[in-house]
Amino acid sequence: MGNRLTKIFTKKGDDGTTDLGGNNRVEKFDSQIIVYGELDELSAAIGLITCQENIPPDIQDFLQSAQQEMFNIAGELSAPEFQSLDEKKVVAVEDFIDQINENLPALKEFVVPGEEIRSAQTHMARAICRRAERSLVKLSKERDVNSFALKYLNRLSDAFFVIARLLARESSTEEQLWKHEKATKE
Repeated sequence: MGNRLTKIFTKKGDDGTTDLGGNNRVEKFDSQIIVYGELDELSAAIGLITCQENIPPDIQDFLQSAQQEMFNIAGELSAPEFQSLDEKKVVAVEDFIDQINENLPALKEFVVPGEEIRSAQTHMARAICRRAERSLVKLSKERDVNSFALKYLNRLSDAFFVIARLLARESSTEEQLWKHEKATKE
């Protein structure tokens, strides 16, 4: 494969459009472009986690694999004949979640991110993943989208949640939980 990014700027997007391939130009707020941007943002957020010290090797491997899947989802959108995500990849995420979650105590309240930097960054990735998932669901109402990509993002955000809990508990046995006040009737 030749050099794909030899020229970084072309000025073609100065009018607020971008190329989907095959000289098919769309507005930069097109649903597909939004999904691309959110997958890119998610990959960058995952990258912040992987740069942290003391990430357990199994989690590091999982995160780096998830970054690759963000490119695969974008690839599926740009070339619908290409399909990378399948049931096997979704089940692998489910198995990973179960493996981590079996060692975590049950929750009775919502977790408040911020106990530990690695955990907080993982919660940020979880929130970005949820947004990317919502955008992909919206896009799926406009055109065909691999249903396994939707399932994968849904499970991935759950994986970030249990990873964040695990990382927070490595530095403290207590997680910061929501201290809500129950409403009382007067």
